[in-house]
Amino acid sequence: MITNNKFLQEFENSYARSEGPIPREKAFKIFSALWQEAMSLGKIPFPDPFEGIEVDIRVARILNTCLKK
Repeated sequence: MITNNKFLQEFENSYARSEGPIPREKAFKIFSALWQEAMSLGKIPFPDPFEGIEVDIRVARILNTCLKK
């Protein structure tokens, strides 16, 4: 497990700078592969994006009232 987030962020930034921009075709292939993997895992497409929204709204209202005090 990664415990030093700052070190990881610096590493990712330096790696991205050294590699340069990704060509559009390669970026699209990466995106397509990630999309296919998410679909095969059943994570997308979402069956109902508003499922459970009532709970989220209720929690948000409670938190907002707590923050006003």
